[in-house]
Amino acid sequence: MATPPVLHIVRELVSQAVQQARREGLLQLETTPEIQVERPAKAENGDFATSLPLRLARATRINPLELAESLIKYIPACDEIDRVEAAPPGFINFHLSDRWVREQVEEVRRVGNEYGNVDLGQGQQMMVEYVSVNPTGPVHVGHARGAVLGSSLANVLSAAGYQVTQEYYINDAGTQMEAFYGSVYARYLQALGQEAELPPNGYAGDYIGDLAEEIAETEGTRFIGMEEPQALREMGDIAREKMIALIRDDLSQIGVNFDTWFSERTLFDQGDYDRALQVLRDKEYLSERDNAVWFNSTKLGDDKDNVVIRATGEPTYFASDIAYHYNKFIVRGFDSVVNIWGADHQGHVPRMKLAVAALGIPPERLTILISQMVTLKRGTEVVRASKRTGNFVTLQELTEEVGADACRYFFLARTPSTQMEFDLELAKQESSENPVYYVQYAHARIAGILNTARGQNIDWSAGDVGLLTHPSELSLIRTMIRLPELVEQMARALEPHQLPHYTTELATAFHWFYENCRVISSHEEDAQLNLARLKLVESAQIVFRRSLALMGMSAPERM
Repeated sequence: MATPPVLHIVRELVSQAVQQARREGLLQLETTPEIQVERPAKAENGDFATSLPLRLARATRINPLELAESLIKYIPACDEIDRVEAAPPGFINFHLSDRWVREQVEEVRRVGNEYGNVDLGQGQQMMVEYVSVNPTGPVHVGHARGAVLGSSLANVLSAAGYQVTQEYYINDAGTQMEAFYGSVYARYLQALGQEAELPPNGYAGDYIGDLAEEIAETEGTRFIGMEEPQALREMGDIAREKMIALIRDDLSQIGVNFDTWFSERTLFDQGDYDRALQVLRDKEYLSERDNAVWFNSTKLGDDKDNVVIRATGEPTYFASDIAYHYNKFIVRGFDSVVNIWGADHQGHVPRMKLAVAALGIPPERLTILISQMVTLKRGTEVVRASKRTGNFVTLQELTEEVGADACRYFFLARTPSTQMEFDLELAKQESSENPVYYVQYAHARIAGILNTARGQNIDWSAGDVGLLTHPSELSLIRTMIRLPELVEQMARALEPHQLPHYTTELATAFHWFYENCRVISSHEEDAQLNLARLKLVESAQIVFRRSLALMGMSAPERM
């Protein structure tokens, strides 16, 4: 059930006023300008504002404040808006009706756990592909940031009306996988008392030895007598599946679950690789020189061409990615795709967009978000990470230390384009200084109030929300009803990192209400007000749960 943001109503009022002003000759404009409505930074400037008169001042040669005052005359009265006013140097400010604001408590209760849903996507098929690291080791904290971003973004897009598929691209082809197989094989031989050395580019982490011992325990010595290529192939399949299972379990611990685990090898086995490259050949975007095959990206404005098939005949990762996006858009028909990549893939973004365009796919249908590096700190000490040596902090270790909810909140709280520090000590604090604790404590306090009321057999269904007049009550409701607007904004901008900030503001609004308004009073004269406030608390719980669910976090009943 979609709830149109009140922002839409305000925007439509402005649009109608502009059209009427044009009809009456006040505005001499050939086209209707884009209507932009924002929330003012200061509460005294209203709930919404538009700077349209300022933007039209030059074209109309009308003083912007005078234009604002003129446009207000064309804005019709409506239930949602109490008053509209012009403000220097040329704004139109809108103040919501307190009566309408109070009624939204009933609207939240009516919609329930679907509150916040909007119909922006209208059922479009969207893929969000993220994490997608080679299955050569456990998930570490660097991957976890992209994992939380991807799953939260998928939740937001689903709430915004898109049909979302979450996908993990298993990079199970190429030289890194060969190094992984060789490392496991060497450790397997060592576990059975055989002489063996790690390959020069092998993985030295302890987890490789653990994995090899598991295989030795279940498979015995059967790989010792095999030719090494066959042993590497068969053992490699076992090792890969075990590592994928480990990655799946680790991600599941923080609430990250994929709809599809897509194997890179299927691109070659099922012909997508050959078909994608043939499309580029037919369009003359491939050429051969220096015994290699090149993608002629300079034809599309790039500063250099890029190799897709090496002189050895081996495809590059770029070639596989071209085939993968051919599969996403052409074979499976997604309307749009979001890739979330690590910082080390930043330079790969422009050529990937060009390759998509060369395949005949509008490049704006592909969005690539880059998740920057994470620094772990314990107090003032930086916790180092190195995947090759095995000296890294795994996601499993992080989850065990601070919990899944803290992982999700802190990884989501910063825009992915900025580097971040994860303070392990702060994440474990049980105080208002820890935003995770602060937000979840607000929900637990709500649950406690409602459980107390139920324990006293209080039925608040007949409560009159018209009695909610205290500034802290109205402030809480105003914060609650921002959720649909926020969902739409996050879905348009692909910015789920706004959720942690919103939930903190929601918690602040609730704590202020709680400090100023007694919800369950024993005084008989407060009985009706009690019922109204219990309705407000119940609706606040709905919005809290919905917001935490979008973040992939739990809503504890007690703390």
